[in-house]
Parts: sequence; C-alpha cells; structure tokens
Amino acid sequence: MVHDATKLLFLTCCLGLSVAASAAAFAQDQKEVYVAKTDPDGVQRVRLEGGGYFFKPNHIVIKVNVPVELLASREAGFVPHNLVIKAPEAGISVDEDLAAEIKKIAFTATAIGKYPFYCGKKLLFFASHRERGMEGLLEVVP
Repeated sequence: MVHDATKLLFLTCCLGLSVAASAAAFAQDQKEVYVAKTDPDGVQRVRLEGGGYFFKPNHIVIKVNVPVELLASREAGFVPHNLVIKAPEAGISVDEDLAAEIKKIAFTATAIGKYPFYCGKKLLFFASHRERGMEGLLEVVP
C-alpha cells in the first residue's frame, strides 16, 4: 500500500513537471515585442505582467535617457514571482516582488544596449523560474 502511494506521488510529480516544462517552452516561443511610447508628461509607461513562468510582454524597447515607469504585476495565484533587472552599466537596478496589484517601478536607462529581465524565484530543488522560461529582454535604443 505504501509502495503504491509512493508510485502515485512520483507519477503526479513527473506529470506536474512535464506540464510546467511545456508551459515554459510555449511561453518562450511567444515573443511579444512592445515598443514604449513617451506620454505627454515625458515618461515611457509599460504594462508588464508576470506569471506561469512568463512575462508579457517579454521584449520591451525603450529610449535611452527617457524616464520609464513599469506598471508591473503578477497573475492571480499562489506562486510568488519577482522582477529582476541588473544593468548597473545602464543605471538600472530592479529587484521587486510582484503582486496581483500593479506596482510602479521607475528608472531611467542611461546606456544603449540589451539587458535581460527575469524572475529570480526558485522553489527548493526545482529549476528556477528563469530556468523555466520566465525571462525577457529590455532593449534600450537611441
């Protein structure tokens, strides 16, 4: 009886990992480029949602030396996610937990380039959210 319960638990875990891997692969294939527009107040605003091992959009294009306001949140659910952008050469340092409510994250990129953003969360012995496909690209243009 215990042996059968162990098998069932093992199969359930394998199925869950397989579904999660498929979802991550699907999310990675869904590249969505968002080119930020500058609002009349001089700020580039971008709506960003994270969840289920994805960011939407996962490719954001902004202008250098123009203030940015990310309006970031995560989809409803119990899995925690965050947003990490480490680009000190461009004056960007973001490490914010995401919630269902929109959070404003402000910065101004000071250097042209391509900078990864990702979720830095990881559950014990499992692959990190980034390894499961929860990453994107912040592209700073002239």
